[in-house]
Amino acid sequence: MKNLTRFLVLTIFLFATIQAYAWGTTGHRVVAEIAENHLSNKAKKQLKKIIGEQPLAYWANWGDFVKSNPDWKMADSWHYINFPSGLSQLDFEENLNNSSDENLYKRSLIIIDELKNNKNLSLQKKQENLYFLIHLIGDAHQPLHIGREEDLGGNKIQVEWFRDQTNLHSLWDTKLVDFQNYSYTEYAEVLDFHDKKFNQNLTHGNLNNWLFDSYQKAEIIYNNAKSGDKLSYKYNYDNVSMLEEQLLKGGLRLAKVLNHVFD
Repeated sequence: MKNLTRFLVLTIFLFATIQAYAWGTTGHRVVAEIAENHLSNKAKKQLKKIIGEQPLAYWANWGDFVKSNPDWKMADSWHYINFPSGLSQLDFEENLNNSSDENLYKRSLIIIDELKNNKNLSLQKKQENLYFLIHLIGDAHQPLHIGREEDLGGNKIQVEWFRDQTNLHSLWDTKLVDFQNYSYTEYAEVLDFHDKKFNQNLTHGNLNNWLFDSYQKAEIIYNNAKSGDKLSYKYNYDNVSMLEEQLLKGGLRLAKVLNHVFD
């Protein structure tokens, strides 16, 4: 009986921890799987030297799992960047440029630069940088990771999802994705069907532009829900297109970044 109780407590703890992750395990794997389908041959060869035969999706959640290691405590702030609402693109970019090195934007740039230009990185450092890059580009496309500081990116906005208590951030991290009831490979396949020209349109610009795009999506999310709302089928109907667009953009743009790094 004691063993059963211990198992149940551990299971509940792990489930609760996973629910706090950006995009959840499924969403991050969808992004990574889509990216894998758009890698250049050169990037594939270079990645194989770093991570072997494992697909990108295998490592997509490492950036969250490593939070349990005290040695990586400093990386907690790498997963998001906060802004006040109502910024123009010019003001948004000024805030980006004036931000610290310990956020999603600056840390992504540092990792990209190290992987592309530092030829003296150890294999372990290359692996860690790659695992984080896969994860952080995914985070950049969950709009509430570009949310407001005062509500912790929607974490303080309490809502109901089919009568279950949750918050707006967790709803977008996991519950909306899981509600579609796909495995990550199935979801990647049903989203990644567009032609080359369509995909190229989604990958225009750079990380600055992509974060501003997510910031604008976050504004829509904030405007469409408030604390105490009881959300279910209608909310899914109204938001699933945005959700899937962000997953697709995340995957295609991750591929663009990796192709640039390993060109």
